[in-house]
Amino acid sequence: MKIALYPGTFDPLTLGHFDIIKRSHQFFDQLIIAVALGHHKETLLNLDERVTLVTDAVKEFKNVTVLGFSGLLAEVIKAHNVDIILRGARHSTDFDQELQLAMVNKQLTEVDTLFLAPSLNTQFISSTLIREIFKLKGDISPFVPTNVVKYLQAKK
Repeated sequence: MKIALYPGTFDPLTLGHFDIIKRSHQFFDQLIIAVALGHHKETLLNLDERVTLVTDAVKEFKNVTVLGFSGLLAEVIKAHNVDIILRGARHSTDFDQELQLAMVNKQLTEVDTLFLAPSLNTQFISSTLIREIFKLKGDISPFVPTNVVKYLQAKK
């Protein structure tokens, strides 16, 4: 059984994240979406909200599960017997950061990271950009799943 783990803060889940999930889940027996607490940044949504939104968005994929975590990703990888870490890399800046994380995780867990390029129509989307548009009362609907739009509109 091949288990992949796709980690991130998903604050909020974007169509870019969803694209990676939709395209990759078919390659693994199980895909775990690991939603990080995000201690390194101020989040728009708390961990429980993000886990709930991601869980709702991926419910159509029977081999995808969602969990929240704090602490080291390496601990989640070990606890769930993960075979591969899945990451998206939109551009060279992303790749540089992701490569550094991949090397650290390889050292800590002996698990490799698989990078998946984004689809052309999602490569410019980032959660940071979505949070900014939302805070300035702009329309985020072209960039996030419908359940995220509805939740954030109700939260205003």
